[in-house]
Amino acid sequence: MWNKTSGLNQFYNDRGNEDGIPVIFIHGFPFDSSTWENQVVALPSNFRPVVYDVRGHGQSEVGDIPYSLEFLVDDLFALIENLELQQPILCGLSMGGYIALRAYEKWPGLFKALILCDTRAEGDSNTAKINRAHAIKTIWNGDIKKYAEDSVKNLFWSENILSKIPEIVQIKSIIEKTSPDALCAALMALAARTDSTEILTGINIPTLIIVGEHDKITPPIAAEFLHENINGSELVIIKKAGHLSNLENPEEFNKALLHFLENMQ
Repeated sequence: MWNKTSGLNQFYNDRGNEDGIPVIFIHGFPFDSSTWENQVVALPSNFRPVVYDVRGHGQSEVGDIPYSLEFLVDDLFALIENLELQQPILCGLSMGGYIALRAYEKWPGLFKALILCDTRAEGDSNTAKINRAHAIKTIWNGDIKKYAEDSVKNLFWSENILSKIPEIVQIKSIIEKTSPDALCAALMALAARTDSTEILTGINIPTLIIVGEHDKITPPIAAEFLHENINGSELVIIKKAGHLSNLENPEEFNKALLHFLENMQ
């Protein structure tokens, strides 16, 4: 299905009970909505899972370049408006978490709950910005396969690189199919995103924080910072998982997700 209210063709999939509690899953960079399949199928029938491809990712159009995180947040608001979703729960991983936090900052009364996965509130450090610039150069040089290989090494826990072959193939394929222009535009948007640390103490809706035990990109210490600053939040550390905790250990991830959602009914 396609949402055009944001000014571009944005792919989404609304698969649940229309009368259920909406849960919007926002994927990380540089993935697509298919990475949430294990979670979508696990939700009880009284929930309404909605997944979508962030602009430039998956089946969504690239749109105008350059990108800003603000554009990605506005795309989310356009989807919510188009589907007439009332009090949705946001579940965002990595970049999806950045989008979720900024969306809450812009419109806090809109959401029922937050689920922040393998993400952080801080803006990019200088080192992170330099690493993103290096990734852009790699992509510009036409080395998408190298970029995909390098990404996988950081995204997955080292032991899962040898055992999670289907998931590795899935992520590599998604990255290699993504437009180089979109990859570079998203990298620049992430490097320039605003810092959300100041809003954390003001978050007053139920919040679940999930992080992979071996996440190198947004490590448990970043999740602990979120937990310490968001009043009443829950923190779950997923064993045997890196940055892609929902893919690397879906059983434990779903256990935490469903336990949290039980209180939303």
